[in-house]
Amino acid sequence: MDFNGSDTLPGPRTEDQLPHTAQAAVKIVIVGGFGVGKTTMVGSVSDIRPLTTEETMTQAGIGVDDNYGSETKTATTVAMDFGRISITERLVLYLFGTPGQERFWFLWNGLFEGALGAVVLVDTRRLEVSFDVMGRLEERGVPFIVAVNSFPDAPRYPLDELRTALDLTDEIPIVECDVRRRASSKEVLMTLMHFLHSLAVSGALT
Repeated sequence: MDFNGSDTLPGPRTEDQLPHTAQAAVKIVIVGGFGVGKTTMVGSVSDIRPLTTEETMTQAGIGVDDNYGSETKTATTVAMDFGRISITERLVLYLFGTPGQERFWFLWNGLFEGALGAVVLVDTRRLEVSFDVMGRLEERGVPFIVAVNSFPDAPRYPLDELRTALDLTDEIPIVECDVRRRASSKEVLMTLMHFLHSLAVSGALT
């Protein structure tokens, strides 16, 4: 029973309903270490009000969680973030943001299930975290691109140098972005879709 005394439950908001023109849906995961901007990216680009599972950080995480570069962060994702964006009238992306703290990484396998591709968000202040992230995607056979999130106080490097530092092959796209901006986040997703299309055309995507 809803608040008006009716026996029917309220449905989704009009703006949250799936477009009637949608014919295909693709699952994408957004991964990265703690505080790299996954929740922000999902929120900035999602057509619907995003679902988040953020909880307030407590003293229990002291000495356990590595929050270097994000010392002022007061909340963290403990399960996932979820959003949706229409790339075209027919193609819809379902976005799943993973928790960044390593003690929650056991949840990643479930989020990777059925994912066509992934965006690895990178913070240049903590590049070393990205190796474990990319390694997990490679183990699961999930294609990915790398997006370098531009933080005001983070060092800037040429993309070629970052490609070498991250040991990326020439085929894997690497781009800069500002996940606070919808246009920038959408461009990252478009880069991923073009990459996945190229893999499909070449037969590398099964």
